[in-house]
Amino acid sequence: MNPHPSQRGGILRKVIFAVTVVVTLLVLYLLRGPILRSAARMLITEDTLEPADAIVVIGDDNYAGDRAARAAELYHARWAPVIVASGRYLRPYASIADLMARDLAERNVPSDAVIVLRHRAASTRAEAAAVGELARERRWRRLILVTSNYHTRRARFIFRAVLSNDVVIRVTPATDSDFDPRAWWQSREGCKIFFRESMAWLLAWWETLTSANRGPGKAQTAALAVLPVSAS
Repeated sequence: MNPHPSQRGGILRKVIFAVTVVVTLLVLYLLRGPILRSAARMLITEDTLEPADAIVVIGDDNYAGDRAARAAELYHARWAPVIVASGRYLRPYASIADLMARDLAERNVPSDAVIVLRHRAASTRAEAAAVGELARERRWRRLILVTSNYHTRRARFIFRAVLSNDVVIRVTPATDSDFDPRAWWQSREGCKIFFRESMAWLLAWWETLTSANRGPGKAQTAALAVLPVSAS
């Protein structure tokens, strides 16, 4: 007994759908390299550098001290006269800023060219507020921001939102030994960094949106809630 024409049409549609799915998955698999590299490039940005008042190294540098190394390179190239080592407290007597200051000293940056900015910021937004307060105290108008490659686009977005038009922000990436944008999916740490940073982007967008909705006065108060504990 031959299948009804409508049944034959239904079977054909299912076969076409299954073949389409298989072909699509095969194409995605074969092109996974370019696709995943493009995804990583969405996290990374780099501005054309201009002479600045200070170089700011964002806290939570990696084990290799890659951010500090990049900042030292810029200092020796005379892009700015001082480096701000920004970092949160780990203990009442030690902070990430102190560790980065030591990294800079080991790279021949003189101590009088390093400003150690210790704070209790638990996010890039709170850290931007602390850096903004220091910039206002020193009357800085131009800053070079140094952070890990995967963190550059989000950091620039947040710092420009928090500091508004008061300070010109230019960002430059530090090569990160834990995140290779050309093959990040091949290491567990690279995958963790990519997905964590992608989720952090959503949070940064949401925080900026809600901050804008609070209005200028409330947003300013919120931004200044976290201030540097000490700077030397």
